[in-house]
Amino acid sequence: MEKLVADSAKGCLIVVEGKKDYEALRRLSVNGKIITAKTSRKSFLDITAEIEKQSCPQVILLLDFDRRGTELTKRLTQHLEAVRIKTNTNYWKELRAFVGRDVRDIEGIPTYLQTLNKKLAQ
Repeated sequence: MEKLVADSAKGCLIVVEGKKDYEALRRLSVNGKIITAKTSRKSFLDITAEIEKQSCPQVILLLDFDRRGTELTKRLTQHLEAVRIKTNTNYWKELRAFVGRDVRDIEGIPTYLQTLNKKLAQ
């Protein structure tokens, strides 16, 4: 999480699915640019146009770990790389491997980390 916070501070844009995912990252001290992909009934073209307008060194895709999030991650990666925008799905892959089946969305990560910290403190 510290590296994600650092990359965000360097100007990397982060794309999440919804408002609760956005709020979860803010609770985890991610203070950079974050775009929500599924709020206000944005179309896929609206999302990609909004991303293309940003001048960021790379776009970090942090969509949910369910089937729809996985599909949207693939579609965004393909489209953005086709227009020469560097995407980063490493955080998404690492978080998905870390939480396994315990967490299905980004909004659940803060609670999951709190639970782990409590268990480690015992």
